[in-house]
Amino acid sequence: MSRVGAALGETRSSLATVFRNPGLRRVNLAFAGSAIGDWAYATAIVVWAYSVGGVAAVGLWGTVRLILMAVATPFASVIVDKFSRKAVMVTADLVRGGLVLAAALLIWAEAPVAFVFVLATLASIAAAPFRPAVAALLPKLVSKPEELTAANGASSTIESLAFFVGPALGGLLLTVASVPVVIVFNALTFLWSALLVSRIRVPAATDTAPVAAPDEPADGTGAGTEGDPEPETVEEVGEGFLRESMAGFRTIAAHKDLRLVSLVYCAQTIVAGASIVFGVDIAVQMTDFGPSGVGYLDSVLGIGAILGGLFAISRASARKLATDFGWGVIFWALPLLLAAVWPQMWAAFLALFIIGFANPIVDVNASTIVQRLTDDAVMGRVFGALETALIGSMALGSIAMPIMVGLWGLRWSLAVLGLIIAAIVLPAMLRLRRLDGKLGAPEGLELLRLVPLFAPLEPKSLELVAQQLGRRVVAAGEAVITEGEVGDRFYIVESGHTTATHAGTVLSTQGPGDPFGEIALLRDVPRTATVVADEESVLLYLERDHFLAAVTGDSEVAGRADDLIARRIPTY
Repeated sequence: MSRVGAALGETRSSLATVFRNPGLRRVNLAFAGSAIGDWAYATAIVVWAYSVGGVAAVGLWGTVRLILMAVATPFASVIVDKFSRKAVMVTADLVRGGLVLAAALLIWAEAPVAFVFVLATLASIAAAPFRPAVAALLPKLVSKPEELTAANGASSTIESLAFFVGPALGGLLLTVASVPVVIVFNALTFLWSALLVSRIRVPAATDTAPVAAPDEPADGTGAGTEGDPEPETVEEVGEGFLRESMAGFRTIAAHKDLRLVSLVYCAQTIVAGASIVFGVDIAVQMTDFGPSGVGYLDSVLGIGAILGGLFAISRASARKLATDFGWGVIFWALPLLLAAVWPQMWAAFLALFIIGFANPIVDVNASTIVQRLTDDAVMGRVFGALETALIGSMALGSIAMPIMVGLWGLRWSLAVLGLIIAAIVLPAMLRLRRLDGKLGAPEGLELLRLVPLFAPLEPKSLELVAQQLGRRVVAAGEAVITEGEVGDRFYIVESGHTTATHAGTVLSTQGPGDPFGEIALLRDVPRTATVVADEESVLLYLERDHFLAAVTGDSEVAGRADDLIARRIPTY
C-alpha cells in the first residue's frame, strides 16, 4: 500500500507540474479537445461509410487512408523542421477543420459519396505533420527531463480518456442528431485546439528549427562553395526536398539506439495491427457476448490504458525509460500466450486489460526516448519516419493475422505471434538497460543549472553541456590557472574554495557553484588572473571548444557572457 501511495503521489505531483506549465497545459487541453472530436468523428464517418457502401467501403477506405498517411507523413514532417512548430500545429488544425466542415456540408447536400471520401482522406493527410510537431515542440516547453516524461504521460492519459469519451459522445450525437452534426462538432474542436496552441509562448530562438538536413551545410550553399550559389533547377529542388524528407529515416538508420527503439516499437504495433483481427475472434470464441463482446473488450482495454498512463507518469523520476519501454512491449506479447493457453472469457478480458495497461507505457517512454536522443534540427522528420514505420508494421500485423488464423486457428496464431514478439524484444532488454544509463541525468547537471551564465539554455542543450564536463581534483595551494598562460578550460567549483589574484592583488574568491576562466576563452587572450585552491577542491571543467560552442550557440547566453566579462575586465 505504501508503494501504491507513493506512486499516486508521484502521479499527482507530475500532473501538477505539467498543468502549472502554461505551454504544457495549453498543449494538453488542445489535444484533449481535438482527440475527443477525432474519436467522435471516427465513429460518425464509419457509420456513414457503412450506410453508403457496407463493410467493403469501410475496409477499402480505411486501407487507402492508412497507405496515403504512411506515404505522406515523411514529406509532411519536413515542414515541422523548416517552420515554427506552433504555426504548423495551428495550420494543420485549421485546414483539417475546414476539410471536415466541407465534408459535413456535402453529406447534408447528399452530394456524390466519392467527394466526401476524398475530403475525409485529405483531412487525415492534413493531420500528418501535427503529431511530429507536438513531439518536437514539447522539449522546448519543459525545464527538466522528468517534466518531459510527465508531459508525454499526460498526453497519453488524455488520449486514453478520449478513447472513451469521443465514441460515446459521437454515439449520443448520432442518436439525437445526425452524422453531419458530429462532424461539425469535430470542426469546432479543431478551432478550440488552434486557439489554445496559438497562445503558447515559445522562445523565438528555439521555435523554428534549422532548415538544413543534419548532414548538409546550414547555409544551403554546399561545402566549399564561395559566393552566391548557382540557381537550382526544378529537378535539383525536387531532389533536395526528397533528400530532406528522408532525413528522418537516415538519422534513425545511423543511430544505433534510435534503430533499437524503432525496431522494438514496431514489434508492438505489429500486435496492434493484428488486434484488429483477433479482437473480433476473441470476442466470438472466448466470451459469451459474441461479436458485441468487442465493445466490452475495448472498454477493458481502455480502462487498462488509463491506469497504465497514470503508472507511466508515476515512473517519470525513476530514470528507467528504456527498460520500462521494453517491458511494455513484452506485455503486449505475454497476454497473447495467456489467451492461447486458457481460451476462456476471464483470460480474454485479463489479456486485453494487460495490453491496455502496457500501451501508454510503450508510447510515453518511446516518445520521450526519441525526444532525448534526437537532434532538434531533424526531430520532426525523425518522428515522421517513425510514424511511417509504425503504420507500416501495423498494416503488416493486420494482413498477417487473417492468414495465420486461416492456417492454424486463433489459439495457435496468438501463441506464435506472442512468441515472435517476445523473441524480438527479450534479447534487446540488455541494450535497453544500457540505454537507461545514457538517458540518465549526467553528473554535474544540477550544478550547471545553478550557473546564471547557462540559465537560458533549454534542458536538452544543458544536458549535452553537462555530458561534456570533466572533473579535476586540486590540492590546497595548487594553481588552477596562471596569469598570462593560454586559456584552455572553463571551470566551475564543485566543492572547496579558490582565490583569484592579479599581479599579486586578490580579486575574488570562488566557492561551490562559482565559475571562472571564461574571459581568456571568449576574448581569445591570455589568462587575466591566477586562480589558486585555498583547500583541496573539486572542479568541473569544459574544454575550450565545448564551452565556446555552448556559449556562442545561444544569443542570450552570449549576451550574458558579454555582461559578465564587462563587469570583470575593469577589475582585472
